[in-house]
Amino acid sequence: MSSNISRKPWGNYKNKDIYLFKIENKTGAFVELTNYGATVVSIVVPDKNNTLGNVILGFPELQGYLDDDCYLGSTVGRFANRIAGAAFNLDGIDYQLEANDNGNSNHSASAGFNNKVFDYIIDDDRLVFRILSEDGEGGYPGNLTLEVCCQWTIDNALLITYTAVTDKKTVVNITNHCYFNLSAVAGRNFLNHQLTINAESMLEAGADYIPTGRIVKTDPTQLNDLKGINTCFVLNQQDVAATLKDPDSGRILKIHTSYPGLMLYTGDYLKSQFYGHLGKTYKPLDGVCLECQYYPDSPNHINFPSTILEPDHLYQESITYKFSTET
Repeated sequence: MSSNISRKPWGNYKNKDIYLFKIENKTGAFVELTNYGATVVSIVVPDKNNTLGNVILGFPELQGYLDDDCYLGSTVGRFANRIAGAAFNLDGIDYQLEANDNGNSNHSASAGFNNKVFDYIIDDDRLVFRILSEDGEGGYPGNLTLEVCCQWTIDNALLITYTAVTDKKTVVNITNHCYFNLSAVAGRNFLNHQLTINAESMLEAGADYIPTGRIVKTDPTQLNDLKGINTCFVLNQQDVAATLKDPDSGRILKIHTSYPGLMLYTGDYLKSQFYGHLGKTYKPLDGVCLECQYYPDSPNHINFPSTILEPDHLYQESITYKFSTET
């Protein structure tokens, strides 16, 4: 076994027990997760001086997550990101979703997995969260069963695999919503970080972040928005989707994924009522999201990769966060 999994009681939500799980490898680096929202609570890895530090935003107590509306570390679905007009048509049937973002649906609104309690199993070095989203929940068709499998390797990689099945034709788009800050220093934002995304194209979108349907060449000048960045990039078919570096700590994050897109969100609306791991409340630019997923509003754009899941098919996608250092 490359890693050891332990758990401890972490509270109760709607009469369901919540646990904090810790997966630690032989080097002492570890991740913490909870079955509330199938959430990644912390990722603790060494810097260039071999000092351990937590590189994602999160809360030391469950209450922080219960009151969080910024999806810190959570599993997002049934459909990650935005669907225009909170509606889509599938085989001639119109489906109306809950609108929670200027008339659009974002991250499946109140039906989202981020505030649901998952069942779990521990299988050797695998922690598997499982949930049933019933037909009609959030407006989506089909009884959808989702499994989120998490593994932490000896070389400090967090492997997340999403597997889903449905009994009725539906749409699915699942991702993780970690906010990264590789400095692990209280009060320091990520603006000194260096980010490379392997993408020559991105989705054109309006002021409401809804895609127009056009895929355009990646142009850094289009990203100079004072409000920050909330843009979906069309990934090249390369081994590494994105690389994030913090020159000060020497930490490096490389992201690998099976998904066709990566949403770069600079946390412009980030806020928290509760103190985070480092003893401060969160504010804009404290962490950056790199959300591997299908494109936003895909059900309403036939030229986008399909997010349709048929009853006789298996939805299976993966994200790997691999951490290392350089001096």
